[in-house]
Amino acid sequence: MEFQKHLRSRSFVRDVLGLGTDRILLSLIECCRASTWVATTGIFIIDSGKIPPMGSVRQAYIAGAYEHPTREAPDKTVQELHADVARGALADAGLTKDDIDAYYTAGEPDNGPVLLADYMNLDVTTFGSTEVGGSSYVSHVGHAVNAIRNGKCDVALVTLAGRPRSRSQDTGTGVHGFDNFRSHFTSTYGETIIAKVAHDARRHMHEYGTTSEQLAEIREAAAHHAQYNEHAMYQDPVTVEDVVESRIIADPVHMLDCCVISDGGGAVVVVSEDVQSELDRDCAEITGYGEHIETSNAGYTDILTQGGVESGEMAYEEAGVGPDDIDYASIYDAFTFFVLRSIEDLGFAEPGEGGKFVEGGALKAPDGELPYNTDGGSLCSNHPNRGGMTKIIEAVRQIRGEANEEVQVPDPEYTMAHGLGGGPGGHAAVTLIFGRADQ
Repeated sequence: MEFQKHLRSRSFVRDVLGLGTDRILLSLIECCRASTWVATTGIFIIDSGKIPPMGSVRQAYIAGAYEHPTREAPDKTVQELHADVARGALADAGLTKDDIDAYYTAGEPDNGPVLLADYMNLDVTTFGSTEVGGSSYVSHVGHAVNAIRNGKCDVALVTLAGRPRSRSQDTGTGVHGFDNFRSHFTSTYGETIIAKVAHDARRHMHEYGTTSEQLAEIREAAAHHAQYNEHAMYQDPVTVEDVVESRIIADPVHMLDCCVISDGGGAVVVVSEDVQSELDRDCAEITGYGEHIETSNAGYTDILTQGGVESGEMAYEEAGVGPDDIDYASIYDAFTFFVLRSIEDLGFAEPGEGGKFVEGGALKAPDGELPYNTDGGSLCSNHPNRGGMTKIIEAVRQIRGEANEEVQVPDPEYTMAHGLGGGPGGHAAVTLIFGRADQ
């Protein structure tokens, strides 16, 4: 049986199915077992047809991408920043607010997407607020692709905005209380984000001989790129020696191993193939997507991986490529160690070999083995609460040939954006792969 209507109330479910309330859930479970797809809108929709793989029908593209130029916004509200970046991304795509029929955001209290859709006066029939920290916005793009593929929308807006710099937010060093069940086992002992990163980095050093100098290569590459970005928060080049001589925040993590804290935001516009064909704009084709939650496994966790193994494999398979085909990678870089661990998770280096991989300028554009974060990344340019959105934007710039001239990778065929979110005991990893729309 196939239902194509939205079932909007419990009484409607009873009328259509002829079931009592106590049988509705059981019947839904039975339908799930008989179907290859179940999705929720209103109450539910059931369709026994299999979702086609990405690339077979209704392909999706990023048509607009915009990063707010500010890094400190004491005179703006978060809502204003969301509206600013939405306008910028729509202008970049050549679309208007009235074209939007889907909206995604995260990190906002009080029913975030509802509040912001109302603030921006959006008329949307599809929306989402998946909350997985820094990987939220990478995930939103994948979910928008699924919505487009299933005919639920044609133009999806994804926005990020934040003011942690103006608010003097202790992003990595503050203990934030007992806000979930995990914190009862960690906050008691004063664990912070930076302390957890230091713990994991030290373990990697113990297991594989990774050095602080190798982690410093990651910051050096980011700073090399940031000098060409007029909006980057820190634009001065640094050396490996500068990094390892900066003060220790949590051993072995130095100050220059940590990201900036900035205000700002960014937005992207995801469109269907029908819309893309009508635009006078180079677009980035979304060729692969994967997401995975790496749990603590009841305490038997491997702290040297963050879920990118699974998300990367899914994205590679969907795009029909492998690590060797990626010409540029935007990698979540709240800390240098996150980059090294992701390089291993995503298959660019074997486990334990990430330190050797990053040596000798391998991450520097335009000619390194794996140019990464050519805007300066979160380490040098911008981290307005979360860094996933800016990873998407720079990967799109690279595939469209619009990165800063000095760091533009020559004729890239595939670029990647990889986001991470979570904390002690669990991480969400999300991976996107982009190709040129003319490929």
